[in-house]
Amino acid sequence: MTSPDLNPDRAPVLAFIGGGNMARSLIAGLRAQGHRAQALRVADPSAAATAALAKDFGVTIARDNAEAVTGADLVLLAVKPQVMADVCTGLAPYLPTGIPVVSIAAGIRSGQIDAWLGGQRAVIRAMPNTPALLQAGATGLFGNRLCTDRQRALAQHLMDAVGVTVWIDDEDLMDAVTAVSGSGPAYVFRLIEAMQAAAVAQGLPADSARTLVLHTVFGAARMALETGEDATTLRQRVTSPGGTTAAAMAAFDDSGFNAGVEQAIDAATRRGAELSRPADSNP
Repeated sequence: MTSPDLNPDRAPVLAFIGGGNMARSLIAGLRAQGHRAQALRVADPSAAATAALAKDFGVTIARDNAEAVTGADLVLLAVKPQVMADVCTGLAPYLPTGIPVVSIAAGIRSGQIDAWLGGQRAVIRAMPNTPALLQAGATGLFGNRLCTDRQRALAQHLMDAVGVTVWIDDEDLMDAVTAVSGSGPAYVFRLIEAMQAAAVAQGLPADSARTLVLHTVFGAARMALETGEDATTLRQRVTSPGGTTAAAMAAFDDSGFNAGVEQAIDAATRRGAELSRPADSNP
């Protein structure tokens, strides 16, 4: 993939429509990577949000969406799904031709965004997750047929600022991305909750249980990332026949653990598909 022009004398101008938590995370990541503050613009109706971004990161605050996108190399739509249509239709007359638009709204398809923006727009969907707040996110990306390699590279540069990125060729699979990584942190937090509660039930003090569980989850994820070995191999290595871990694995099997996870991800995927339909067709 062609790399975007990141010459410090001509950093790509990125316009953020919306200055909430995810926009803040992206701006923080970009600034940490050396992206010039003057090349980052933000428009948001909240004066408090934009003032905080200007104070913390030195970004340029636009008076409105039209000013934000003028001369921009890429536009990021960081607004809630329920206002996306209104934001896009209002922005359409001012958005220069050929400027890629990145949306981080769950369930809103590229075709909908393209239509709201007047048609023939290069649209990229991005599904980051909440660890992006710590620059530890995982983002799925999909670009429509009008996106050039350079536009894709620029979008990837943006999302790489808050973690890792994966490109998806089939937009229908973005619902699965949402279900796996977008919603995924909640699954891990649910496991942490359950492990802590079980530890306390066995008599461990709550603070000790929390420390042990959090560092166990962190350490296990780090092993899976840094060793390069698959989870099955790592699990088998810890599970001695007839040992304590084997007893726990048997209990997981009896409770239908894997099936429960599969059902949860399937339910989230189906709900994502429902959210992408017109409002009058949602159940």
